[in-house]
Amino acid sequence: MSGEGANLPLILLVEDNEAIRNAFAILLRESGYRVIEVASGSAAIETSATDRPDLILLDLGLPDVGGLEVARALRSREETRETPIVALTGRALETDAEACYAAGCTGYLTKPIDTEQLLRVLPTYLNPQE
Repeated sequence: MSGEGANLPLILLVEDNEAIRNAFAILLRESGYRVIEVASGSAAIETSATDRPDLILLDLGLPDVGGLEVARALRSREETRETPIVALTGRALETDAEACYAAGCTGYLTKPIDTEQLLRVLPTYLNPQE
């Protein structure tokens, strides 16, 4: 990609629900991010290796490969070992958060996602030193 858009952070959005995926993609693009959308865990693993996103938003309830398994797979690969992964889930128990972090997720947000909160926290994952 060339031009000024190439400097914008690239987010891999992994969400099997098409309506949610489309809404988040629009929000993220309008907020100044480039977005790649995929609907499955296997597509997330493949796409992250080739497109090298700056951040991965990962739904945990995927139809083919569970989100925690995807997170572990991403952490085991050189290309995505350090990429921030933010889990998106409808489960809000403390044990669910612990499982996310144990699988290698950097962050954890519960659904329904507060879009203002999401936009506030994304820069902290993209620029952890700031």
